[in-house]
Amino acid sequence: MIPENVQKALQLHGLEALEFEEGSTPTSELAAQKLGVATGQIAKSILMKGKDEIFRMILCAGDRKISTSQLKKLIGVKARMATAEEVYESTGFRPGGVSPFGVTGIDILIDESLAEYETVYPSAGNDASGVPVTYDRLLEITGNRKCAVTVPIISDSEE
Repeated sequence: MIPENVQKALQLHGLEALEFEEGSTPTSELAAQKLGVATGQIAKSILMKGKDEIFRMILCAGDRKISTSQLKKLIGVKARMATAEEVYESTGFRPGGVSPFGVTGIDILIDESLAEYETVYPSAGNDASGVPVTYDRLLEITGNRKCAVTVPIISDSEE
């Protein structure tokens, strides 16, 4: 079930969530398989906590990971991935279902890695959903904060 705050935000912006069976899209790979799209089209929402105690949500392509050194250059402080408890307390979402929609009080940064795709799919607040949206529309809805803080994920077979 889509959380009420997310549903309201989606309706406000004329977007609609795709819903699947519970627990079916908790990772970028599984979400991409379920949607029949490239892993990079899945917009991962990763909550980072800076040494300044400020939480920032980074949305990036599902086939990339955050470069903490690049993030530090951007925000001016070291940052680490938030714990599951911090994610829930700060966003109301559980890891695997963090959504940029309906979130308040957290800076949202959209990585340029998502610009490669015509349509991307952030979560709708649970681990069984995706919201088809363009990169430009996602930027517009979340506050127009672009960043370039990711690097490709290298699989074991590529190393």
